[in-house]
Amino acid sequence: MAERIKPHLWFTLYTLLKLGASKTDIKLSTTDLAEKSGSSQQSASRHLRILEEMNLIKREVDTEGSRIKITNEGLRELELVLEELKWHIEGREAEAITIRGVVVSGLFEGAYYISKEGYRRQIEEKLGFDPYPGTLNVRIKPDAMEKRRRIERRSGILLEGFKEEHRAYGSARCYHVIINGEIDGALIVAERSIHDDNILEIIAPVYLRRHLKIADGDTVTLEFVPLRRSAS
Repeated sequence: MAERIKPHLWFTLYTLLKLGASKTDIKLSTTDLAEKSGSSQQSASRHLRILEEMNLIKREVDTEGSRIKITNEGLRELELVLEELKWHIEGREAEAITIRGVVVSGLFEGAYYISKEGYRRQIEEKLGFDPYPGTLNVRIKPDAMEKRRRIERRSGILLEGFKEEHRAYGSARCYHVIINGEIDGALIVAERSIHDDNILEIIAPVYLRRHLKIADGDTVTLEFVPLRRSAS
């Protein structure tokens, strides 16, 4: 979805953001939107319809206009546009998000899920590596939670859910990360996770504990640099 949105839709979404639609529902007619965005009423109406179809906004229409709120997907799209601008203007350093956390033991379910062919195949195809069957669990402090939310507003890479032997496995989203400045991996965020939000689950092509010589209680540095969107 994020790769298909056109610049004129970005601008309409940005106009809604400036009007406060990221925080609450706003009352807005297509005539008002057209005036504020410098477009025609027909274009404004069409933009809202497309944004709603793409789940970038939620809209309730009545005789006096619409009540509109930007969805999490819409905020993620705006964040991605910001990252693209920073990439071209300021370079990689402007968009990198660094989080430090402490290695902790998990419930040892990571190996089970990552070993599933439905996930492993998608990780190999979409992220470019064959994952080690397990995850590195990293606990972050409360003051790093906003950074986590910023990361999850990015588009990420979707691992689609699947069924296997009469059991359904949910979708997940992955975000590129560099662990301790040397290993490329990904933060994996499951649709239904058993972990608290202060636990980051990291996958990589190697057994990170052995490769980095780390154990429970050790600090690791995670650098999140988003994958650039195609210019096509």
